Amino acid sequence: MKELYLLRHAKSSWDDSRLDDFDRPLNERGKKAAPLMGRVMREKKLKPDLILCSPSKRTKQTAKHVIDASKIKSEITYDERIYEASTADLFEMLKAQDSELETILLIGHNPGMESLLTQLTGAEEAFPTAALAKISLDIEKWKGIKNGAGTMEWILRPKELV
Repeated sequence: MKELYLLRHAKSSWDDSRLDDFDRPLNERGKKAAPLMGRVMREKKLKPDLILCSPSKRTKQTAKHVIDASKIKSEITYDERIYEASTADLFEMLKAQDSELETILLIGHNPGMESLLTQLTGAEEAFPTAALAKISLDIEKWKGIKNGAGTMEWILRPKELV
């Protein structure tokens, strides 16, 4: 049994139209939501073995706020494949992970995150910015991840927590 946590980046700013999408930072709402989700992770005692994160500015900022607030000491890997990833891309990336890893936190973007949740669990849930979902996977090795292999244990959205 493996566990996968999906975290969508927090709300980003559209204030500077000159910035490329990849370089957009968090806005004020995002700077509040990311630490909130980190505190939730600390309360739930989440301890991922690995954090896989998109290298975009907003996901890196989200990861920093979440890690600081949660006190997670996990290794973090920034993987360019997560940015603009299709569900198939995310599956392939997860399949390549070390079988010794029991728990992975994936920090990324929509529509990939929402689609991955649906493909793994069959659950069709809104996955707004800074949403966090826990998926239990009925697999022994990451290479066994496939459609329908998971059960959504819960999903938390910042607006529901304040």
